[in-house]
Amino acid sequence: MTASPLDGIDIFDPAHLDDPYPLYAALREHAPVYRVPGTDFHLVSSWALVTEALARPEDFSSNLTGVMVQQPDGPPVTFDMDGGGRAVHVLATADDPAHALHRKLVLAALTKRIRTLGPTVRTLVDDLWNAGLRPDGSFEWAGDMADRLPLALVASLVGLQQDDVPQLLSWAYDSTELLGGIVTGDRLGELVASAAELAGHLHTEFAAAKRDPQSDLLGVLAHACNEGALTDDVAVLVLVQLVGAGGESTAGLIANAARILATRPELQDRLRRDPALVDPFLDEALRLESPFRGHHRHVVTDTTLGGVHLPAGSHALLLWGAANRDPSTFDRPGAVVLDRPNLKGHLAFGKGVHFCVGSALARMEAQAAITTLLERTTSFTIWDGGARWVPSLFVRRHQSLPLRIETRARPARMSGDLQRPRVIGTRRPPSR
Repeated sequence: MTASPLDGIDIFDPAHLDDPYPLYAALREHAPVYRVPGTDFHLVSSWALVTEALARPEDFSSNLTGVMVQQPDGPPVTFDMDGGGRAVHVLATADDPAHALHRKLVLAALTKRIRTLGPTVRTLVDDLWNAGLRPDGSFEWAGDMADRLPLALVASLVGLQQDDVPQLLSWAYDSTELLGGIVTGDRLGELVASAAELAGHLHTEFAAAKRDPQSDLLGVLAHACNEGALTDDVAVLVLVQLVGAGGESTAGLIANAARILATRPELQDRLRRDPALVDPFLDEALRLESPFRGHHRHVVTDTTLGGVHLPAGSHALLLWGAANRDPSTFDRPGAVVLDRPNLKGHLAFGKGVHFCVGSALARMEAQAAITTLLERTTSFTIWDGGARWVPSLFVRRHQSLPLRIETRARPARMSGDLQRPRVIGTRRPPSR
């Protein structure tokens, strides 16, 4: 039997976690539906098959029923997320018709408030810039800008206190760490406890909102429960998901875009000369470094995908990061091409009915942060090679991204008469 180029591949190898793209290319070429040895998880890596699975919700449910957890010896094990079929699935992990109801409530509230958030976003970026830029010209862009800005906005939209943001950030990143597969047995218990703490905190906030609903998202969900459209448990789980994942994609985009620019000085200069190019650049950053490497699907019934049998009850991980670099769909997939004809056709925000409800807010925040970084610098590079990725099968986010900043004189702001929000807390979540 001829050996396969994928024989002996360890998807948990730190080299693949740090730079997954050679592995993704090998998967697309040799096994676009690849069963992880010793598990019932299948990695789906080609554009054609990822989009086919998305179009078959009757076979591939959005319900998150299990995640892989690395073991020191032997194959990964499955951590049950479904409670033996008793789990409640909401929003991104729900199927229609429940998903449609959750999405309608959340999207209506977000759309209404996002229209007014531009000045607040720019002021928060100003505050974080002033707090994060150090006298030696360094800026920990991941921790001091990319992580904090999204959770501050999520807290504002939901109706949570800004003083809670550092703790919310710690809980949020614990939740995506749980899904990332790189978890020891001891750490798994800590993450489960953290998830319970987040749910308990949000349950307390929601109970208060039910007694006196306001115009924030807490209030929208409280009204829905008071009118019988939702149960309290579903509403709290929607909040858990928005806090747990709401800042993740934006934090990844803000730092990933900065890293791409830090390694391409000519691209920095081009965007400084023509700021209108920041928007298409963000789409290329989303495609090249998709903040979520992929999303889980539960296989509902015995089926096939790409000629591979997937039994009922097994799992598929749809790899956005691999599909977004598929050369059959994107010409020069590893390059930044600001005028590519299918510029916005990437999967970084999902596709179809599950397209990210917060994508407009994520773009607004990233636009403000990256524009500020370009406006206030003449150049920036990565400081002493100190950039580190979060080790994860699930997210593509920086653990650290120290930048070396060469600043220019600060331009005058036209919005000085706007009310400034309080600077968000400065306590960092513990490093993993």
